[in-house]
Amino acid sequence: MSKNSTNETKNFYKPYKEYAGGWGALKSTTEHWFKSENAVRNIHTLLKTNQPHGFDCPGCAWGEKHDPAKIRFCENGAKAVNWEATSRKVDAAFMAKHSVSWLNTQSDYFLEYQGRLTEPLSYNRETDHYEPISWGQAFQKIGETLKAQSTPNKVAFYTSGRASNEAAFLYQLFARAYGTNNFPDCSNMCHEASGYGLTSSIGIGKGTVEIDDFEKADAVFVFGQNPGTNHPRMLETLKEVVQRGGQLISFNTLHERGLERFQNPQNPIEMLTNGSKPTSTNYFCPKIGGDMAVVRGVVKVLIEMEDAAQKEGKAIFDHDFINQHTQGLEDYLEQVKQTSWSGILQQSGLTKEDIVHTANVYAKAESVIITWAMGITQHHHSVATIHEIVNLLALRGNLGKPGAGACPVRGHSNVQGDRTMGINECPSPSFLDALEKRFQFTPPKEHGLAVVDTIRAMRDGKVGVFIALGGNFAAATPDTQATENALKQCELTVQISTKLNRSHLIIGKDAIILPCLGRTDIDHQEKGQQKVTVEDSFSMIHASGGVLEPLSKQQKSEPAIIAGMAEATLGNFPINWAEAIGDYDIIREHIAEVVPGFHGFNQRILEDGGFYLGNSARERNWKTPSGKAIIHSHPLPESILPKRAQDLSSEKTLVLQTLRSHDQYNTTIYGMNDRYRGIKGERKVVFINPADIQRLGFKEGQSVTLRSIWDDKVERKVQGFKLVPYSIPAGNIAAYYPETNPLVPLDSLGEFSNTPTSKSIAIELEAYEANSGINLQTT
Repeated sequence: MSKNSTNETKNFYKPYKEYAGGWGALKSTTEHWFKSENAVRNIHTLLKTNQPHGFDCPGCAWGEKHDPAKIRFCENGAKAVNWEATSRKVDAAFMAKHSVSWLNTQSDYFLEYQGRLTEPLSYNRETDHYEPISWGQAFQKIGETLKAQSTPNKVAFYTSGRASNEAAFLYQLFARAYGTNNFPDCSNMCHEASGYGLTSSIGIGKGTVEIDDFEKADAVFVFGQNPGTNHPRMLETLKEVVQRGGQLISFNTLHERGLERFQNPQNPIEMLTNGSKPTSTNYFCPKIGGDMAVVRGVVKVLIEMEDAAQKEGKAIFDHDFINQHTQGLEDYLEQVKQTSWSGILQQSGLTKEDIVHTANVYAKAESVIITWAMGITQHHHSVATIHEIVNLLALRGNLGKPGAGACPVRGHSNVQGDRTMGINECPSPSFLDALEKRFQFTPPKEHGLAVVDTIRAMRDGKVGVFIALGGNFAAATPDTQATENALKQCELTVQISTKLNRSHLIIGKDAIILPCLGRTDIDHQEKGQQKVTVEDSFSMIHASGGVLEPLSKQQKSEPAIIAGMAEATLGNFPINWAEAIGDYDIIREHIAEVVPGFHGFNQRILEDGGFYLGNSARERNWKTPSGKAIIHSHPLPESILPKRAQDLSSEKTLVLQTLRSHDQYNTTIYGMNDRYRGIKGERKVVFINPADIQRLGFKEGQSVTLRSIWDDKVERKVQGFKLVPYSIPAGNIAAYYPETNPLVPLDSLGEFSNTPTSKSIAIELEAYEANSGINLQTT
């Protein structure tokens, strides 16, 4: 390693050796508080976050314990709140100064830092600027464009997970009354595998645990997630498991500080003594995509333990549960027996001793929770991995009992609620029947388009109008160049947004931006201030009401914007849209009649803490064709990489996973640091095993080009990324999205889920000379 390259790395990288949370989190929260340029007002705002009679955090979907006295926001929640509650504005005057072409050369951080969108805007192709448009004109243009389409299926209705239940329900009602099931949704890119895997196994696509179950669990297994950055409030829950003597085993490809040690900023003793507590009793680092092999190995050990126990007249498996509640176990156990230890160890990257230890912990625990996030769900074999997790839970009856179950941790704060409200390109017949009964029209039954199919349809001219209820579609989706080219084919794009982002700058023939209220904003309607509701990862429904006066009278709520578009397109069909917006109780009455579990909706949200929707699998009511939990059998994949990449790979091929920095939430970039990974002022970095740096002939800190391997002969590469030596298995690398989304081929998808494989991308590295722009091929 040269002295120069080491010095270059020290400019932006210093290994982080402290704990997660604590004083560092308080310092970061304070910095973002002042950065909002609304500091005094935002103290009150933060204290209302996730509180009864306050608003739901616009960040993650982690649930709340029933303790209203506690401060209920974390560092990243504070970033989200301060980011939204800024005094900075993006208005017509701002747009007059900056052309779309110039804005598109700026970073994602720059775009969203400019402030809140405060008036409706329409793109002028002749001037290359957005210009003001009245709400009436905007709705008229949208309505006329939709009515002019040759078929409703030429329109796609995209949804972000931050939309409220009320907005999502109105949105799907509008689109289905219009005549399409084209609902590409952020779920298609993250937890689709969880929904499919759980539904096909236990009959419901949601986790089976409540937050209080963590207080009763003897062991918790954490797979493929980084709570310290993505849902920090989870760290307190995990730490408490360990403190009371429970076992907590973390499986994550990278060493993430939040899963190792945590200092609770709300614990005065820990803060004053600068103490911290461990968040895991064991921490294992499987290879990218090796989690299924880990679980397969654990089950293989459990089979051996069961055979030994049977000889003594005992049992490891819960045979009563298996016999009464499951189907398919014998075939699965035979599949496990046929799986070789050499295959398990090679694919998992763990030792047999690691796996045996995990199996012993599982066998001794009466109640076990297995929780996971996108480290599990964004691979070709993700559904098979989730089936494997459910199988493991079923062996000892860890489904439908206190302190046990499956716990997928969602990202956006209402991504689960959107699905509950009907945002689904493949709606169930029962939902459509309920919709027809309530509103007296026949909804379309033909399945619609998810995200990747929507991109293909726009590319091929089959979808010409794209409406986005929140989100940042251009930045969030895979194969960035293909996505942008597809959006440019559209006749009209409509973005309902709080802030400027990349998607506003990818222009087709025409584009409209509609500024909406955020969670922090007071929603004034005819019948007074309105509340909306959201659903967390534990199927709890919470009311949320803003506490700040909107920056502009031109900002409208999401439900009001949806109603305005619907009325301009459909008139007063199938409801009186204006009346529903005047009082959101009317929307909730409709929801209560259509969606199971919402009876008495308007009364139940008045309760502090909200109400629980219930979960059929938690009650051991399996809504599968056989009426039992299905034990699925899959062979271990031959390769973590999809075959179309594996066939072209060589000894130089690395497997890349994309991930967030600590100063980031999904595509929103709050800053240029990643404190827990030791990165400062830089985002174009590659985390790589030091042995791979040496093996491939590179140097620490060297700039490289990442080139994606796929068989369609399309060049996909990103340049100028610096190599950072990191604790990650050899052959694996990691880098931030959305910067690396251009590397994810549009056709590289999860089996059954069609989720982009953003956690298993075949990559080769090439040396990059920044000044000349020349790639220097290494040998």
